[in-house]
Amino acid sequence: MKLLTKMSQLGTVNREAYLRKMALDGYVVKLDLPELKELVSLMRYSSNNINQLTRKVHETGRVYDADLEDISQRQEQLWDGVQKILAQLAKLS
Repeated sequence: MKLLTKMSQLGTVNREAYLRKMALDGYVVKLDLPELKELVSLMRYSSNNINQLTRKVHETGRVYDADLEDISQRQEQLWDGVQKILAQLAKLS
């Protein structure tokens, strides 16, 4: 199979990176984990909430239990996502 065909199957256009990976490992693995995309989205949302809470605390000097509870729930969702991804990765070995 031609090099460009193999590279396109993996979704890469960087020939040097592809060749370096093949020289070091002898293979290239492309993982399609929709859970990872969801996890990144949750991380962005959580980060935005923390930034907003930080601004509010600096302005008012107060922390509200509802805000802390929201952040706690988001963190639990993030950890659930991490555990799902780790479980899938463990199946690969």
